[in-house]
Amino acid sequence: MSETTTVAQESDKEKFLSLLAQTLNASLYDESAWRVITPNTFIKALVTRILAARSFKLVKYRPFDVAARETGADWPMFGYTMVGAKRLSNIRDLAKSVVADGIPGDFVECGAWRGGSSIFARAALDAYGGRERLVWLADSFEGMPKRKSTDMADPEFDSYDYLKVSVDQVKKNFQRFDLLDERVKFIKGWFSDSLPSAPIERISILRLDGDYYSSTMDALTSLYDKVSLGGFVIVDDYNSFASCKAAITDFFNSQ
Repeated sequence: MSETTTVAQESDKEKFLSLLAQTLNASLYDESAWRVITPNTFIKALVTRILAARSFKLVKYRPFDVAARETGADWPMFGYTMVGAKRLSNIRDLAKSVVADGIPGDFVECGAWRGGSSIFARAALDAYGGRERLVWLADSFEGMPKRKSTDMADPEFDSYDYLKVSVDQVKKNFQRFDLLDERVKFIKGWFSDSLPSAPIERISILRLDGDYYSSTMDALTSLYDKVSLGGFVIVDDYNSFASCKAAITDFFNSQ
């Protein structure tokens, strides 16, 4: 195989992953910046119910903000991930790195939402030659838990229907990209219950996206010792929520 052919193949991989990332975070569609209106008056609630009965939703126009979608600072009305382009690029780079350097272990995401980040990780591992690695999605698949005493500085997300995505829906999302097979594993339940007995052996990339102090600490307590030497831990909410950062600090101070 000539050097020119190899370079062209690598370029095709990057183009494919770039287009997949834009599809998963819905940055190809300006309409993804619109917002579903939450009724706060009797009239709005009535109109919302009438529209819902006809499979419509009441939405509010918002201009697409390229910078916000780049950094994951907005929540797309539709799409498969809210993490933004830069964090997807981070997943791509780390997937490439662990395969190239032979770091053993699987990709594990704690807090999967619609599955987009894990879909992207699966595609990136395949593109770079990591086809033997598993992709694990740990989530309640029922939304966020109620806050614990350690989480009181965090927003109350447990009532957000937007964050409630069933495991069946996430599986369907994988199927849409032809990436659902025996290499994709689902761990359903609150992290404190599901992760201590999770049958994960070794991890090359651990992605924490549980938002709360308690969720972050539960995931680290159960999984950190399974991260291979030279592997990576991504903390999605480290700079978003002070209590998540505190969990990281407390965990490593206790080691």
